[in-house]
Amino acid sequence: MKTLIITAMTFFSSYCFAQQGNEEKVQGDFDGNGTKEYAYTKVSDCGDECEGKCETTIYFSDKSIAPIIVSPANQGSLYNLGDLNGDGKDEIGFYPNWCTSCWHPFYVYTLTKASWKPLLSPISTHCNQWEEDKFPIKKDPKKKGYVIVTSSKWIDDDIKIISKSVKVN
Repeated sequence: MKTLIITAMTFFSSYCFAQQGNEEKVQGDFDGNGTKEYAYTKVSDCGDECEGKCETTIYFSDKSIAPIIVSPANQGSLYNLGDLNGDGKDEIGFYPNWCTSCWHPFYVYTLTKASWKPLLSPISTHCNQWEEDKFPIKKDPKKKGYVIVTSSKWIDDDIKIISKSVKVN
């Protein structure tokens, strides 16, 4: 029984750690015009048990920058990822909160002329990855035009954390 309680407490603390949201503003030059703007989130139609539409919108202080809608998401954490693809604009990362599970995608967006586009497919992450301080994406210092993507995968009945270099446009 003692082992069960310790296991349950460990799992719960892992879950809570990965679920902690960053509801503060994140500053960056997301449109590449040399002026810093900030991003912030607002959740809509989402109850305590994640019932409803559960959309989180990322807004920008510069109203000419289109918002990003992520669904399902019950709030989440924003990250300024710097200029990952060499286009002179900071990319933005979003790690959504949800009411169940430790598996969450990490989204990476880049601003094009018309709108926000995913820089790459959502990155699968698990609480273990965040606890081990293995951030999902960073610029590859050895290869221009590449990023290092670190993701969580279910392999051989275990969660593995895998990193690989990926080309970005």
